Amino acid sequence: MTAVGVFCGSSGGQLPVYMAAAREVGKALAEAGLSIVYGGGKVGLMGAVAGSAMAHGGRVTGVMPGSLVEREIAHDGLTELLVVKDMHERKTRMGELADAFIALPGGAGTLEEIFEQWTWAQLGLHHKPCAFLNVNGYYEPLREMIRRMVAEGFLHQRYADMIPFCDTIDEAIAFFRRYQAPEQKWTSAGVARHGG
Repeated sequence: MTAVGVFCGSSGGQLPVYMAAAREVGKALAEAGLSIVYGGGKVGLMGAVAGSAMAHGGRVTGVMPGSLVEREIAHDGLTELLVVKDMHERKTRMGELADAFIALPGGAGTLEEIFEQWTWAQLGLHHKPCAFLNVNGYYEPLREMIRRMVAEGFLHQRYADMIPFCDTIDEAIAFFRRYQAPEQKWTSAGVARHGG
């Protein structure tokens, strides 16, 4: 594993703990020798992760649609900024460049991005680990929803176990390094035993 895809808010949130956690993520990944692939923004948690990583000698690649670059929200101090056509191409490029994915607190876009990577991992389209950084218990309602999915028969437990809720970035890095992908969904052995 050499690169971690980071999904997070373009806002800083209402509490200082979120920006502090974003800066810690950037620092920890840089010090672990892991490069960052993220959305390329200079604002909110996105900017805090990137700025902290660069300040600690890390390598940061931003991937941003041209329409957003034109709005002057691109970070201008990155190792590399890849300008792509649209949001679909952005996600594809980030998926190609990263070896693991983590979601910090964020909104609908953050959830959409990490859920897509988690779904692709379930389907065996890639074998890269995913995790949530559960800053300030932010993702507790989502953790409960995933438990409900399992309990109601819409998600197999092994796929819930694929995406842990980590309290620290060090915990997430350790998970990434030991990750073993489970059996993918929809194998020839039959779909009924795989769950949703």
